[in-house]
Amino acid sequence: MIINGPRTRLHHLIEHSATIRPTAAALTVGDRTLDYAELWRGVAAVGAGLAGLGLGRGDRVAVFAEKRIETVQAIFGTSVADGLFVPINPVLRAPQVGHIVRDCTARLLITTTERLASLLPVLSGMASLEHILIIGPPPQHALPDGGPRIQTLESVITAATRAEPNPTPAGVDLDPAAILYTSGSTGSPKGVVLSHRNLIAGAESVAGYLRNDHHDVILSVLPLSFDAGFSQLTTGFLAGAHVVLMNYLLPAEVARLCQRHGVTGLTCVPPLWLQLISVEWPAEARERLRYFANTGGRMPRSTLAQLRTLFPTALPYLMYGLTEAFRSTYLEPAQVDLRPDSIGQAIPNAEILVVRPDGSRCDPGEEGELVHRGSLVALGYWNDPVRTSERFRPVPGLTDGWRQSELAVWSGDRVVRDEDGYLYFVGRNDEMIKTSGYRVSPTEIEEAAYATGMVRDAVALGVADERLGQRIVLLATENGHPLTPTALIAAMRRELPLFQVPSEVIVREELPRSANGKYDRTLIRTELRS
Repeated sequence: MIINGPRTRLHHLIEHSATIRPTAAALTVGDRTLDYAELWRGVAAVGAGLAGLGLGRGDRVAVFAEKRIETVQAIFGTSVADGLFVPINPVLRAPQVGHIVRDCTARLLITTTERLASLLPVLSGMASLEHILIIGPPPQHALPDGGPRIQTLESVITAATRAEPNPTPAGVDLDPAAILYTSGSTGSPKGVVLSHRNLIAGAESVAGYLRNDHHDVILSVLPLSFDAGFSQLTTGFLAGAHVVLMNYLLPAEVARLCQRHGVTGLTCVPPLWLQLISVEWPAEARERLRYFANTGGRMPRSTLAQLRTLFPTALPYLMYGLTEAFRSTYLEPAQVDLRPDSIGQAIPNAEILVVRPDGSRCDPGEEGELVHRGSLVALGYWNDPVRTSERFRPVPGLTDGWRQSELAVWSGDRVVRDEDGYLYFVGRNDEMIKTSGYRVSPTEIEEAAYATGMVRDAVALGVADERLGQRIVLLATENGHPLTPTALIAAMRRELPLFQVPSEVIVREELPRSANGKYDRTLIRTELRS
């Protein structure tokens, strides 16, 4: 048992807090709350059950379920059994789930009775899949003979109670712990392989600058398959905080849960923040919130201003990250008024470089690619050496002859560093708009649209044009009042140089989003081409 020893495996986060504050609230879903001792016993029991099925070191366990206590126990129990957990976003459809289970050659799938019915057609014939464990009652459905064995998770745990759980597998912190699937701008979703060290170092870093401790109540709104969503668990359990899980449906429910549980920390993506500022927040919920954090894209200035009015005593943290390095930068609250457009500086225990194509360092004010080095750099893309070699490359400028090359993540994101070392996001290499001989960041266009107060959502894209190279198209939704393209273009024309003004505005009721809640630029771009 971990008491004062190092936390080198993911499940040590829970085990350690269970030894220090066993009766403190750890995890809540609905009306059910477990303290740390109860949570740890459940995690250890799942680990013993998986080991009893023969799960071996490095075997993959796919977890496809909504947020519930068993989902968390399955994820951390996989760590106990020395496997790799693969969380699958519960909003994905059967073909997407099938792709992930097949791609990672999962040996075991944990899901619910309701979800299994839709998965049966895509799971048939998967040679690697040996076991399906059901959360809840036994299913009425079955796979053909010779397929994976289907049984309940509870029955597997019960069968393992005769054996003593082994919570300390024979591994090291560099061993793979998880595969998080993330969609790129092209191609199928790719699995980012994260080590135990990545996850623990990320928890220590983020919990450090957010100042999380055992007094915090953290509302988990984002999917656990999303790195920022999973970070709500790791930072919370590291700090001994109380984590409340929410299966997001309506924005008003977020405010209600914040009031009910006395939530002190809330992290969302910009599209979700845009919804949350439109609901009525009880005074108790507004006053209790200690901090709010943004990730997954730049928060519009107007939204940030509204949030600061809504939560006058809460500290705002603006964060930037990529799944390949978990988190990368944050802007401390004291700098928000001075540098509202900045993504901040490197998080603790990370170094952020801004480099030219040849790897040399950019000067202040010079645009370059963001490169992340440090203990949060992932191990690579699962079973994909080509894409791994493209993104994970040696640290530029590290030329000591006596050491092996250290790999960094070359993000593909364009940034600028100012004289004081603060970073500003410009855009992705594959999203920059080249028009009339200029390179234009979609962020600049979108920020101008938000500043008019006329739009709720905005996404700017470049569309091929023989004369301009690319023309700028802006997709937007109304912000409570009728919106016409002519009026929005006229308002933006007063604030932007002519080459940055959209040539076309398309008004929609809603903009498509990815499974993680971000704007789905790839789908929008595809729809524009069709």
